[in-house]
Amino acid sequence: MIHTVWPWLALMLLCAGLFPALERRTGWRVFSILPPIVLLYLAVTALAALGAWQVNDEIRAAQAMLVARLVPALVFLLMIDCDLRAVLALGPRVLAVFFATTVSLFLAFLATFLLYRHWLPGDAWQPLAALSGSWVGGTANMIAVKQAIDMPDSLLAMSLLTDALCYSMWFAVLFSVGRLAPAFNRWTRARASAECIEEIASERAPTRPENVLLWLGMALAVAGACAWLAARMPSGGIVGPSTWTILLATGAGLVAAQTPLARFPGSAPIASTLLLAIVAVLASQSNFHGLGEAPLYLLCGVTVIALHAGLLALAARAFHFDLHLCGIASLAHIGGVAATPILAASYARALVPVGVLLALLGYALGTGFGLVVASILSRLALPGSP
Repeated sequence: MIHTVWPWLALMLLCAGLFPALERRTGWRVFSILPPIVLLYLAVTALAALGAWQVNDEIRAAQAMLVARLVPALVFLLMIDCDLRAVLALGPRVLAVFFATTVSLFLAFLATFLLYRHWLPGDAWQPLAALSGSWVGGTANMIAVKQAIDMPDSLLAMSLLTDALCYSMWFAVLFSVGRLAPAFNRWTRARASAECIEEIASERAPTRPENVLLWLGMALAVAGACAWLAARMPSGGIVGPSTWTILLATGAGLVAAQTPLARFPGSAPIASTLLLAIVAVLASQSNFHGLGEAPLYLLCGVTVIALHAGLLALAARAFHFDLHLCGIASLAHIGGVAATPILAASYARALVPVGVLLALLGYALGTGFGLVVASILSRLALPGSP
């Protein structure tokens, strides 16, 4: 078992490079079903479940630091090739997908509670209501809903556990289905959103080692500067320093994309490398402790996601939404601002700003959504329940 940071980090980097290398050298058919990034996520998750490293304070601090610094650096690099005007032109369509996703989650929570309320304890509507706030916004929304409905602290663990495990599962699924987009889009008669956004076309010189180092240093410097500024921005219960950091990194990248810096070679390979490294670190944070304590809540979480996926697919069929936009909208609700750009980048780099904007919109609406769900679930609870 690994006990210190450097062996753990070495293992993460080896895993991050292994599956892309195998795809390039072997061409195995498994990669046409499960992309390297999905196999990476599953492999590191399995290692975490098997206890390949000890989750001590040192490793936990390294995980938090890497995610906090590398995600904004990645977002900055991904913005370099973005045409903001084309993204804004998608406005009505993006908002329609977001609204359909919100409605599908609302119906899924209500149906799931009605399905399982005879087996759940009398106060079970409270953890589900708090979870609904998180699955439109984030953990801050969950805490806000918990406080608003006076949910006991003892029940918060059920919401957090269900959120973490079901989100990890859905994160992997959304990565996996990306390659099904052509078939899904034919079924929904939709045009891929990425085709509507023209990335900056530039004939760049081959990437040289010094360019890679310059881009990496620049991205990390921007990430550090954004974190420094974010700590000095006004923060509320929902929008905190981490959200400000992502938002500032997005803005910095969009500004840089309008300058000659956008034609400087090297940003793409660094962004691809950071994406793999971040997915490995995120997967290494998987925590399965307490899994046996809340099987019914976990079943509720899986049911909500399954119903949400089915309803969103029907909405995509009716309104001609494409798979990538549906996946990004779904993770913007369930995953938040840190995870959504990573998924969007795996689909198409041009969609990263869309993911950031939708996740921020989810933060703004999450608490209100959770309180509406709480009000309805409390009325649907069986007689004698609180």
